[in-house]
Amino acid sequence: MKRTLLVVSLCLVAGFSFAQKKAVKEAKAAMKSNVAEARELIKPALTDAETMNDPDAWKLAGDIEYKAFDDERSKEQLKEVTGKGGDEEAMYVGLFNMYDPYIKADELGQVPDEKGKVKNKVRKDIIRTLKDAHPFYINGGVYYNDKKDFAKAADFFERYWELPGLEIFKEDPSGFNTSDSIFQTIKYYAIISAIQAQDHPRSIRLLKKINAEPYVANSTYKESDTYELLASEYQTVGDSIAFVAILREGAQKFPTNQYFTPNLINEFIKAGKTNEAMDYLDQAIANAPTTSCDLYSVKASLYAEKKDYVKAGEVYDAAIKADPNCERALEGLGVLYVLQAQDLKEKAGQTTNRKEQSELDKQTADMYQKALPYLEKYRDILKGKAEPDKLDIKQALMKLQNVYYNLSLLNVDKSKELDLIDKELAQ
Repeated sequence: MKRTLLVVSLCLVAGFSFAQKKAVKEAKAAMKSNVAEARELIKPALTDAETMNDPDAWKLAGDIEYKAFDDERSKEQLKEVTGKGGDEEAMYVGLFNMYDPYIKADELGQVPDEKGKVKNKVRKDIIRTLKDAHPFYINGGVYYNDKKDFAKAADFFERYWELPGLEIFKEDPSGFNTSDSIFQTIKYYAIISAIQAQDHPRSIRLLKKINAEPYVANSTYKESDTYELLASEYQTVGDSIAFVAILREGAQKFPTNQYFTPNLINEFIKAGKTNEAMDYLDQAIANAPTTSCDLYSVKASLYAEKKDYVKAGEVYDAAIKADPNCERALEGLGVLYVLQAQDLKEKAGQTTNRKEQSELDKQTADMYQKALPYLEKYRDILKGKAEPDKLDIKQALMKLQNVYYNLSLLNVDKSKELDLIDKELAQ
């Protein structure tokens, strides 16, 4: 009884395995005339224990998909002759689906036999087919990008990017030019498509990949662009540690870039790391001394926060010397004198010594007077713009109103200027 069951079981296994091998043959025959049927016939063979490790089965699965692609491609190429093109969707589905089975087939073909020898009989054909199909991954990416399916567009652009670097081509890398402008552009398109798809993990992975590769000059993107995008992605996902790390790397690699150092300085300031911020400010100013209006102003404001008015004033003066119309420095220096005037005013209010109070009032008035030319020039620059910002102008006028009012209290007649500003603010 047991022997009969064993025989029956062995027959069933053999029969099933035979069925899968038969399915491979049937799929190969069906591929010539019916791709859809061939797809269904090959599926069981890719999961059955008897055939799932057979390179030929996986290569056939890839061939079926390549046939689907090639049939529609041929129709497209004859469109002007026949008046009817191919099914683009079906063409790109086949192009995309052939990739993985071919890679699997080659991997299985590389497995040594019982004698330890590698006899990869599928590699040559797979190499030829993949090289033939490679340029069309660009077309597929453009096709899905036009449809706003950015995730799928990224799939195609990424496959165009990664295909030349596959293990299968190490012995035969001919036919690929990874240093030309087109290849660089498609790498960038893969990243932009992933960003548009809001697939942040993928965007970060691709950005790290492109930054790890040698940069090739091209007309689509600068080397610093991908570092900026990576920093932006880290910021979007809230990875502050990685964000600061890439800012540091970018500041070191691209010292004159106006993204990394200012943002890094801002992160240090937010974290209360004033010394680190100062170091990078000095570095940034040294790299661009004639265009560092904002950097000088930030540095001066850090001194002002510590009430080191002398140092703050010196830095604001340097900013104005580099750029006489530096708005932040003009406003900042004016406010710096106002702050000192307020400190003196408060001190004067605390003394009962008339002589000391009189001297402090004089010093206070001097400080307000020093503030005026900077705040007035700042206001005039704002008003002179092609598209003036009403809120900025209002805030500038309010600062001047404060100075004129306090000078009037200190017996410096600014009634005319104060009246004009009151009317202007009332409008």
